[in-house]
Amino acid sequence: MSHNASTKTEKSPASGKRARRRSRKAQRYLGKPQIITGVRREIPTYELLSEEGLDLIEQNAARILKEVGIEFRGDVEAQDLWRKAGADVKGERVRFEDGFLQSIISRSAPSSFIQYARNPERSVELGNNNVVFAPAYGAPFVHDADNGRRYGTLADFHKLVKLTYVSPWLHHSGGTVCEPVDQPANKRHLDMVYAHVRYSDKPFMGSVTTPERAEDSIDMARIVFGEKFVDSNCVIMGNINMNSPLVYDSAMSGSLRAYARANQCPVVVPFILGGATGPVTMAGAIAQSLAEVMAGIALGQLERPGSPAIFGNFLTTVDLKSGSPTFGTPEPALGSFVAAQLARRIGIPLRCSGAFTSSKVPDAQAMQESVTSLYTALLCGANFVMHAAGWLEAALTIGYEKLVLDADHLGAAHTFLRGLPLNVNALALDAFKEVKPGNHFFGCAHTVANYETAFFESELADTGSFENWFDAGQKDAIQRANKYWKESLRRYDPPPLDIAVDEELQAFMAQKKQSMPDIWH
Repeated sequence: MSHNASTKTEKSPASGKRARRRSRKAQRYLGKPQIITGVRREIPTYELLSEEGLDLIEQNAARILKEVGIEFRGDVEAQDLWRKAGADVKGERVRFEDGFLQSIISRSAPSSFIQYARNPERSVELGNNNVVFAPAYGAPFVHDADNGRRYGTLADFHKLVKLTYVSPWLHHSGGTVCEPVDQPANKRHLDMVYAHVRYSDKPFMGSVTTPERAEDSIDMARIVFGEKFVDSNCVIMGNINMNSPLVYDSAMSGSLRAYARANQCPVVVPFILGGATGPVTMAGAIAQSLAEVMAGIALGQLERPGSPAIFGNFLTTVDLKSGSPTFGTPEPALGSFVAAQLARRIGIPLRCSGAFTSSKVPDAQAMQESVTSLYTALLCGANFVMHAAGWLEAALTIGYEKLVLDADHLGAAHTFLRGLPLNVNALALDAFKEVKPGNHFFGCAHTVANYETAFFESELADTGSFENWFDAGQKDAIQRANKYWKESLRRYDPPPLDIAVDEELQAFMAQKKQSMPDIWH
């Protein structure tokens, strides 16, 4: 291929550049992904509320924390940490004076940090103006155009990790990309962490379903990276969803403390459904979210000062007639803009959710809702965008076609976030002088020089003529995506993994699995 490209370059600079671009696209298609470790946001964030408006939200959150409080159920160690720090602890209910949590966070929580990947070239920065995209998380079901909706299996988990690995637009391998329900509930976390390590070399997340499973995930990371390195650097994250409203159960607070204690990152995320787990008014829901997040981040700092944390934002609405969650609606978009402003005030990296939809298949509704939700995350200032690709059916399903369609759209988001350059080349004055009035720019020197990089080129969109589309079989986006993910898996080439590390991981998993009976619920 390189020989052909070289030959064409001698004949025509434009045709040579076309060949090189096709070569780069072919590398991605053949399972040899580019290494992109996030995208720098060069566009401004949208500031929805004034400083006075933010003050009102913060004051409301402070009253919730002081007058209502947060319960830490079944976690005596967390209650003791709060008591020693000076909080008002009565049984499982903990109340906080104004400024108490903020003072803990501001003393030690980092405003940015690196999550290291086992391939150092894939390590990502969380914070500042860097944006990191990760796939959908937590779905018990999977969907594809051939087999429809079904329970996820470990084989599905492996395929989804591989598809995430080969996409250059997904910088992070994620965590529970689907629930492999064919594996025992008390053991599947071992298989999931191993799959992220074996089939990808991007950063990844571990288990949070119990503190013990969080510890297992961290221990596996220690095998991969070394105990000393893990003690000093973030290599694994855990997604902590509290039991909104205003409750941390022992599984979540215990897992949060396990990650913080190991100097790893809890992503602290309220799960607020307006009208169900939070009030129907978005201002009240934002205040609740702020109170819940600050309590979780501060708890991690009490466990280990200086450990990394992420301010998680998950706001959505429900259909008040049925109780079903709704996604891609305008109210959570407004809420996310405010949550992002509050995260910047506190000085903690922000997690938002990306391609949300209530649709059951990757149809027009799915893409409409997903784009609304995703671009809210891009414009509000998110640093870590979870569920950026694959989400269907209000988080119950991850779709194969939806994953690759979303990931392709994330490529366009990279261009959007980089903003509009205003250098000499971008202003193109020489092109105007060469082309002169009334002529076209197709063959001018400026077009040839910028041919490869001028525009984002989708790998899945059909931009040709109707006649060409018709002659090629009239394939719609789902059909094209179906072919694309299958070809990607057929040509997938795994990243190398040290044999000794692989053997130690498998021995660890075998010992853990043999130490306990299978539990399926």
